Amino acid sequence: MLHGYGSSILDGAWLTINLALLAMAMAISLGLIGAACRLSPVKWLAGLGELYTTVVRGIPDLVLILLVFYGGQDLVNRLALALGYEQYIDINPFIAGVCTMGFIFGAYLSETFRGAFLAIPKGQAEAGAAYGMSPLQVFWRISVPQMVRLALPGFTNNWLVLTKSTALISVIGLQDMMFKAKNAADATHQPFTFYLAVAGLYLLLTSLSLLLLRGVEKRYSIGCKAAEL
Repeated sequence: MLHGYGSSILDGAWLTINLALLAMAMAISLGLIGAACRLSPVKWLAGLGELYTTVVRGIPDLVLILLVFYGGQDLVNRLALALGYEQYIDINPFIAGVCTMGFIFGAYLSETFRGAFLAIPKGQAEAGAAYGMSPLQVFWRISVPQMVRLALPGFTNNWLVLTKSTALISVIGLQDMMFKAKNAADATHQPFTFYLAVAGLYLLLTSLSLLLLRGVEKRYSIGCKAAEL
């Protein structure tokens, strides 16, 4: 059915999964930093966090991918030349893809985490402090567990969008499943067959992710609904 290109597309699918996982790890880190900046009482930090989220969310993902890959590569080579290194440095498309997707979705997650932190009643932190907890203990034992529960729906949505957006990385030469499907379609002149196969793989990946994350959300919500009632 896939004319011998099935294993090649599956290899591309594995690369896509690795790309998505590493990009999400980077996005979580940047999202937490961005949320901390937005919630900071220091004005310039809050402004920096807002600038990050506003700029990234206002530019199409494809444009940012091309800017980071080609612009970043040019910048790296200019810096290397200034330091006396004359050989051309070619940035790995996988590394560029991880950094770009992580940078983009870090902005979206920063808003998700910020909203989750703001939804936690201030009285709980005050109660923790009155109980004798340090600010760090209040943060890790009271704020973070509740933030995770409140952020999970938004996190799930961002993960699904990030997973689908990895298809855009193929434009910079990353041999993910979209890249492999395009090569197979060009060779066999059957684009519908291969793009349909890739669509099915993306649907399978996002469906499994949704089931897993919904299970995590239910686990974090145990006892919460009863308490709210």
